[in-house]
Amino acid sequence: MQPQHRIYASFFLFAVTTGALMARLPDIQSHLQISEGQLGLTMIGMSIGSLISLTFGPPYIERLGFRTTALFTVLGPAVLFATIPWLPVAPAMFAVLFVAGLLAGALEINLNVEIDRLEMQTGKRFMNRAHGFWSVGFFVTALFGAMIRQSGISAAWHQGIVALIVVAVGGYLLFGATAAPRPARAEGQAGHGFAFPNWGLLPLCLIGFAAFLVEGAGIDWSAIYMRNVFAVEPFVGGMGLTLFAFFMAAMRLSADPIVARFGPRNVAMVMLTAASGGALLVGTAPSPELALVGFALMGAGCSAVYPLAVSAAAQRTDRPAAVNVAAIGQVSFVVFFLAPPLLGFVAEYLGIRMSYLICLPLLIAGLWASSFALGTRKVEAPHGMPPEPLGPNG
Repeated sequence: MQPQHRIYASFFLFAVTTGALMARLPDIQSHLQISEGQLGLTMIGMSIGSLISLTFGPPYIERLGFRTTALFTVLGPAVLFATIPWLPVAPAMFAVLFVAGLLAGALEINLNVEIDRLEMQTGKRFMNRAHGFWSVGFFVTALFGAMIRQSGISAAWHQGIVALIVVAVGGYLLFGATAAPRPARAEGQAGHGFAFPNWGLLPLCLIGFAAFLVEGAGIDWSAIYMRNVFAVEPFVGGMGLTLFAFFMAAMRLSADPIVARFGPRNVAMVMLTAASGGALLVGTAPSPELALVGFALMGAGCSAVYPLAVSAAAQRTDRPAAVNVAAIGQVSFVVFFLAPPLLGFVAEYLGIRMSYLICLPLLIAGLWASSFALGTRKVEAPHGMPPEPLGPNG
């Protein structure tokens, strides 16, 4: 198996794990008998865990190595999430999500740094495709999750089956994994132990913030939105998440040649514009059909934006790639988990439609940052040499 295929599988399996939980959030909310705001507060546990891991994790991840870190961070969340439907109270769910967040932050650093090293070693692009498998995982689990919910299978059985599959398949694929060599640019840069965004990285963090805000809103709240606003059947309610994940996956898997032709900056700006239109449509849709179109636009619009920002961060030469990737992950990956809880409070007090409309100012800010923080072109390197930087920040 090629090294990049193990990374693709890791993204896919983690997305299946997380997506299964998100698809059953309405049932878990009912089981715990909590409001949207209380559910959002409970989910902050994953944000806190991710933030700690992304801040202090890079040196420990380097020490453990790619294979060991991948085994813990891909298999661990599946087991933890399988316990949530059995928990009696929301604080227990908070604790489980906190530990899962620690693993999720480490996974974010580990997989993205390994992708960057493979790109440097081979001169080929893997970043968008790898994140595409994350989206494929969400699409698959969203589609089957909607069917499973409609069939009446309990959340406990659903999460348990997913955990068994992820542990079996992930353990088999990752046991023989090997790490790519560290690129020469990392030599002599080991003095940065903790990851904090610096001034040069802030525009890329803002771009990631906008993309992950839309992704978190689309994945976490789409099923509850469809239930609360239109009172649709569980299968139709799950189609918001399904369409969101499908169009995100399709765009990520096909983005590399588009980026090579039109450049990261142009691609990111078009996609963020589409995401803005989708959020506006979801926030104002008079019918479930138009809302589903909005979710599709949101999925396509935020698809390749974060991978482009990660590539730009990893290729910066001011600090080691692991530190820069972790730093941008602090803002963007944590937003993926922190945005849904905050949007839950917006939904409870201002209405769930406002949870999507409130994304618009931050999407506009991401558009502004993309206009100067991302490069205009990306050229494949000949004869296995490292690729050219994404832009002046590289």
